[in-house]
Amino acid sequence: MPRKIFSGPDCDDEYDDYDEYEDDYYDSDEAGQGDIQPPVKEKESLKNSSNKVPVLWKCSMCTFDNHETMVYCEMCGVFRESFVKSAKDGLIKGSINGVSSDSGTYAVSSSDSAKIPAKTGTTNFHGDSEKKCAITSNDKVNSTQLASVGSSSGTGRKKQPIIRPEEDVPVERTSQLIADHFQPMGDQSSRASSSAQNKDSMQTLSSSISELSIEKNNINVTKPYLLEDYKAEEWMLADQASGMLSQLNLAIVGHVDSGKSTLSGRLLHLLGRISKKEMHKNEKEAKEKGKGSFAYAWAMDESTEERERGVTMTVAVAYFETKKYRVVLLDSPGHKDFVPNMISGATQADAAILVVDASTGSFEAGMNGAGGISIGQTKEHAQLIRSFGVEQLIVAVNKMDAIGYSKERLEFIKVQLGSFLRSCNFKDSSVTWIPLSAVENQNLIQPPSDARFTSWYRGSCLLDAIDSLQLPSRDVTKPLVLPICDVIKSQLTGQLAAFGKLEAGAIRNGSKVLVLPCGQEATVKTIERDSSSCSIARAGDNVSVCLQGVDGNRIIPGGVLCHPGFPVLVADYLELKIRVLDITVPILIGYQVEFHIHHVKEAAKITKIMALLDKTGKPSKTAPRFLKSKQSAVVQVKLDGAVCVQEFSKCRALGRAFLRSSGSTIAVGIINKILGQYQN
Repeated sequence: MPRKIFSGPDCDDEYDDYDEYEDDYYDSDEAGQGDIQPPVKEKESLKNSSNKVPVLWKCSMCTFDNHETMVYCEMCGVFRESFVKSAKDGLIKGSINGVSSDSGTYAVSSSDSAKIPAKTGTTNFHGDSEKKCAITSNDKVNSTQLASVGSSSGTGRKKQPIIRPEEDVPVERTSQLIADHFQPMGDQSSRASSSAQNKDSMQTLSSSISELSIEKNNINVTKPYLLEDYKAEEWMLADQASGMLSQLNLAIVGHVDSGKSTLSGRLLHLLGRISKKEMHKNEKEAKEKGKGSFAYAWAMDESTEERERGVTMTVAVAYFETKKYRVVLLDSPGHKDFVPNMISGATQADAAILVVDASTGSFEAGMNGAGGISIGQTKEHAQLIRSFGVEQLIVAVNKMDAIGYSKERLEFIKVQLGSFLRSCNFKDSSVTWIPLSAVENQNLIQPPSDARFTSWYRGSCLLDAIDSLQLPSRDVTKPLVLPICDVIKSQLTGQLAAFGKLEAGAIRNGSKVLVLPCGQEATVKTIERDSSSCSIARAGDNVSVCLQGVDGNRIIPGGVLCHPGFPVLVADYLELKIRVLDITVPILIGYQVEFHIHHVKEAAKITKIMALLDKTGKPSKTAPRFLKSKQSAVVQVKLDGAVCVQEFSKCRALGRAFLRSSGSTIAVGIINKILGQYQN
């Protein structure tokens, strides 16, 4: 039963019926609720002094009014502020292992005085000086004190003796002290066992929390190794004595209706990759639909929608061999609506063929766009190809038969397009010009036979120009990186397979790979190259890989297969170095763009323009407010979703980025720094 309030708005200072309150006080005291019990001999003196208002102190926690003799709140157990202050000021001296000789008080350190609710008794009978006894929760001391208190009756009480410890008293945890403090007086015999149980429970809880923390930290966490620690195995190195032709990935790009698919189909037919029976079938179907000139194009455009619309919509993949190379032909769409598909396919290219329509008006449309108010796909594709890292370019000037094999027209095209290619950082020595006619089979795999053509042209044919290309360096000695271009159905197993170009490292049957962005490990089951099974594939090869140990839904285009010990990053906040292309609207902070990288695109926003870059790459001291055409800058981009990326200095294939808006490419660049990494 709580004590009555001595002061307050409802308190009557003249209230003299103290006997009733005194009886309640001792009743509650016998029940174990009172700690300070005045002797019975003091009753009459207290009655006589009832006109004096006793001094009270209010608890700072529960606002309960306590008697001046209480050093802690009787309601909630919070220490009196003056007592805590005196402890901090050093009035309670000594240490855990020492005892004050003057007061017989167990002292605690100042750092623990506010943490350990040590029970303190205060005596102030007959005007003697106060003696404070800070009692710890030591079982032996508590049992002796409580026994002494329990032996006192309500009719006569004696001063409590000061207990001096015979040995050092350990300071126990707060939870144990609280449990001991509120334990009923009748359960003295069970105090020691309760204290031991509390200690065991605290240790068990602490151990459980520690184990939970360790288990959480170990979920899907792979500590990456340093790139310098990677060592390629012997089987990864290319075997020069195998006699196999080197693989060349060749992208065919250009403006829509320039004849890319027709050129590809005609080349495959001449090299025996398309049978006469299949070619006759395509010619018949094309004539029935009134598109007889599309017969060779249909060798590449196999879908019904592509044939009905007469345009390539996805990247078609074909294979043929030359004297020097095993060529993977990547026929890219030219329509501006399918530039994202072109980016996804042409990022795998080692070299490219830029197809140009020599017809009057068609070439100009490819350069300047419709009506000359926008950039055409001839320019856009050339810029993109160069930003992919392609340095070698074959410019195939097609449809020469439409202009009567005019040399003057060819020279005009070379001047106009040549100056633009130089602005894209193509070297003149790396650009080969090949005039031809795909429909009439002029200058494809053999020198031209038309007299109008042979009268002035003495150069090489297209096939010889392909053989003159040089292979780029292959990163076979680096960890595995295979960006997933598409998920296809394997022709051998019938299962879903990840298709793409090995950008670095090597892979073989039974290899362990990490599938990103899902972060699951899998085992390579089968490998297919050029529609045939193989046991080992190396950097530069286009392969389809069947995996086991991972759900097929986890393998997605835009993902990456990599070495488990050297994972690529999955991030959504990047710092880019970009080159702004021909734009009509300036790029501002907050500008919404489409972010393209290898085989994935994601909505993004320009969050910060950090600095402009001069021709030497040196950043400016002040940040610009906006970006305009032909400027280079460092910007920060926040993506709506995380993608598999890598800094350009570590992996070029995963470090090239493209920004598009309103159906046009507005900037190309590289990843300079990864600012926000996504945690699986």
